[in-house]
Amino acid sequence: MSTPRRRLNCWEYRNCGREHGGLMVGLLGECPVSSTMKHDGQNGGIAAGRTCWLVPGTSCTPINAVTSGARKCHECEFYRRVINEEQEKAHGVYSSVAI
Repeated sequence: MSTPRRRLNCWEYRNCGREHGGLMVGLLGECPVSSTMKHDGQNGGIAAGRTCWLVPGTSCTPINAVTSGARKCHECEFYRRVINEEQEKAHGVYSSVAI
């Protein structure tokens, strides 16, 4: 039997340092994901750490999407990781994932 992976928040996965109190906050500013408390606890995350795709103005918005207003979260490795982890947790019940 395999050990389940630790459920990371996006800033831990990306190691961006833009979480509240992070090393890069002074230089790049705090990412809105780490302070969006309306998503706290969803998918087991802190603030919106496991629902970052629901928060506008994140740093992982692709350059080409800035002008079009579209993000490609469905192509993001972290997004796919959260979806897979939540599906495994729910034993195949997709409706438990906040999308």
